[in-house]
Amino acid sequence: MPIPEDVTGEEIDKDVRQELQSLPKTLAEDVAKNLVMVARLIDEDPGKAYGYSKVALRLASRVAAVREAAGFAAYAHQKYGEALAEFRAARRMTGNVDLWPVMADCERGLGRPEKALDMAGEPEVQKLDKAGQVEMRLVAAGARRDMGQLDAAIVTLQSPELAANSVQPWTARLRYAYADALLAADRETEAREWFAKAVEADRDGSTDASDRLAELDGVEFTDALDETAETDETDETDEVDETDEVDEVDEDSEAGQDGKGREDDKD
Repeated sequence: MPIPEDVTGEEIDKDVRQELQSLPKTLAEDVAKNLVMVARLIDEDPGKAYGYSKVALRLASRVAAVREAAGFAAYAHQKYGEALAEFRAARRMTGNVDLWPVMADCERGLGRPEKALDMAGEPEVQKLDKAGQVEMRLVAAGARRDMGQLDAAIVTLQSPELAANSVQPWTARLRYAYADALLAADRETEAREWFAKAVEADRDGSTDASDRLAELDGVEFTDALDETAETDETDETDEVDETDEVDEVDEDSEAGQDGKGREDDKD
């Protein structure tokens, strides 16, 4: 797959670059460039990111960072079985538990929420940092909802992290998930409160909490492009009407002139 000229491979994280040092220099550069493309495209074009990850995987399948990147690209492309296999491989290579929550979410994607819940109760969760534990809580709540256990999902999300006033990287998503669960349970007043709290914490627009809050408040947004199109249509209609009026006047005038001529002939 083509690599843009501005991609050098130096853009990757220093820890990943260090892992690639086990490879021949030219090969390491090629792998690094493909990993950069995965990172660039994974949000806007998961399909292309997945393609670049497959190239990197073919070049360096024994590098844990490559297996992890391939896992995330497959996950973004909704290939959950493939993603789970890559995450497991990366974990075997490193012994790191950081991927545990996303591995559990792959189980959800594969239609196995019970397995995700089992993973939420494993000792590995205790080894996660605070962000990882919050992520695991979100996955567990999602698994509860998958199983139709809405009240249990709400309880799962109730935690010190949810109640904290300080804003952390995970705060907006946690509050959003809680608000969404409340709304699904027809607890609209509480849901509105938590969507508003999610908006307060969502400094980088990672959720659509503001849109959800506006919906609850009955606010409707109109696309500016649609308004322009409607205005153009109205203007065209007005022009047509004015033209018709002019034509009618002309016809009346001609009719009047013809009538006068006939009267003159009689005379």
